[in-house]
Amino acid sequence: MKILVTELMWGDGIEELKKRGYSVDYDMELSRKREELLTLLPEYDALIVRNETKVDSEFLETAKKTQAIGRLGVGLDNIDLQGAKERNIPVISARNANATSVAEYVMAAMLDASRSLSEADADVRQGNWNRKFFTGNELGNRTLGLVGMGEIAHRVAKRAKAFGMNVIGFDPFVAPFDHVVQETGIRQVNKLEDLLKESDFISMHVPLMKSTKHLINRKNFSLMKQHAYLINTARGGIIHEQDLVNAVEANQIAGAYLDVIEKEPIEKDSPLALLKSIRLSPHIAGLTIEAQSRTAMLIAEEMDRVLKGGHSLCRVN
Repeated sequence: MKILVTELMWGDGIEELKKRGYSVDYDMELSRKREELLTLLPEYDALIVRNETKVDSEFLETAKKTQAIGRLGVGLDNIDLQGAKERNIPVISARNANATSVAEYVMAAMLDASRSLSEADADVRQGNWNRKFFTGNELGNRTLGLVGMGEIAHRVAKRAKAFGMNVIGFDPFVAPFDHVVQETGIRQVNKLEDLLKESDFISMHVPLMKSTKHLINRKNFSLMKQHAYLINTARGGIIHEQDLVNAVEANQIAGAYLDVIEKEPIEKDSPLALLKSIRLSPHIAGLTIEAQSRTAMLIAEEMDRVLKGGHSLCRVN
């Protein structure tokens, strides 16, 4: 059987597939070469993608031999799940494989906002010794608001609690006795507006869908504290980016840490890149060496299971 990998996949997962008898073709840039990708699809029995490959109706119609699709991550907004289901093509995600890495990114963002060591380093290298200027803030007793309370939010909450933070959460799909509440001591709020008003840091942990598109917008920015920071490791479309730029410029909030944006890679004239208070990274929250390996191995193992007719707990459709 032939498997095509269209985006970055750690080598140990590829080697695992080969050990199990599969022929694997790997081109980490193929997601950006649409026409070439479409010509190749009919040859393959299975496909492995990340977030850039658009698995839409045209893609699925062309992939006539495909028996399974593996997603190196958990976001599924680039995959037509219903279309895959109609064609009886299982879609497998790397369930929770990078959750710890994303949680640690959120902690890193809050620490950076409180104690900017990179800026202090740059200033000292210029011959300065501005101790008062670089007086920061402690995370202890600050309030972290989690929008969405799934597995990643659960791990963020555990780490934030270890720093002595107050953690509140909003998620209409989480019940009061679910583990994320009971095991971490998150205080649930019933309204998003209440979370935004109370939080010093707001971290997004919801999927991108019709109901969450531009969930954080001009109206919501007006509710936030002036010193609040917004952190987004979920999906770019959740935040209205121009409204964010306006809020930062108007000093409604202190800034933001965006690992994801609506159009990736970032456009050259994006207003997000003009503001120092908006920190950007290239969709790397889940990209640690450990998470890359776990993700690749999980998809390799689950892909093999499905192709051999077995059941996978990582199947999403």
